[in-house]
Order: sequence, then C-alpha cells, then structure tokens
Amino acid sequence: MNEQFSKEDILKRQYDWGNGIIRIGKIYTAKGDYVKAAKEHIDDLYGYGESKVLFKPTKATDPQFRASKEEALSYFVGGNNEFPEDQGFALQPWEKVRFEVHGFIANFKQAIIMGNYFFIDANGGETKVEYTMGFFRAADNSLKLNLHHSSFPFKPE
Repeated sequence: MNEQFSKEDILKRQYDWGNGIIRIGKIYTAKGDYVKAAKEHIDDLYGYGESKVLFKPTKATDPQFRASKEEALSYFVGGNNEFPEDQGFALQPWEKVRFEVHGFIANFKQAIIMGNYFFIDANGGETKVEYTMGFFRAADNSLKLNLHHSSFPFKPE
C-alpha cells in the first residue's frame, strides 16, 4: 500500500499505545491475565515479526534495548530473568496518559513523531517521558511501531 500517513492516524495510535499500557495495569490490579493483555498490546502496536523493531524503553539500562517481542513483554510486565531490572512498566498502574507533540515527519513508508508523554498515576502524580515513535504500514494496513525510544528528561547535577 502507498497510502500517506496522516498526523491524526499517528496521534490515534499513540493514544492506543498509552491507553493499552493503562489497560494492562488495570487488568493486573484486578488480578486478571495481564500477561495476555500485554502480549495482545505488543501484537497490536509493535511490528515484531514483520519488521525490525528498535525499542529503547524508558526504564531500561542493562541491557537497554528490547529487540524481540519477548524482551518487550519483559519490559511491560517483568518476570524475565534475563532482564532482572524489568519490574513491569505497565503494572504501575496508571490512570491517564497525555501527549505533547513536538514534531511529525511522514512519507509513504514511514511516519515519525516526537514529543513528551505524561502518565498520571492514581494520586494525580505525573511522570514525564520524552519519546520518539516510528510507524510503518503492516501487511494488514495497520500502523505498527518499528521505532520506539523513551527516556526521562535530562536532569543536570
């Protein structure tokens, strides 16, 4: 398909991503099958299996990248001995998410968006994260991530 990417479509997928993280946490809190929810989230949003995916999670330092679906799952829900620092980012749980977009670039093969996202917890506290997300059109014409870099803002000493 040679369909152009629209900013609105990319913004919707961003919110699909953020709301999916929130959903995983709610299922975890309700003692439901949060691992299944996380696998569905990854299948829906990330292009593992169709594309190389460059994923650098916010709270990942050693190793800092997640090259496979299993490694991404570890980041979101923990439980993988190869990634002992992964405590399950999606298990917070979070209540809301909002995005501030800095910029958007699109052509017929790739769309890239950059800015800040803010996850809000149950006490109203915000966690600010800087992000870059790259999307491509999968074989089923859905928009999938093949680039996701998140990091906390720099804090000078």
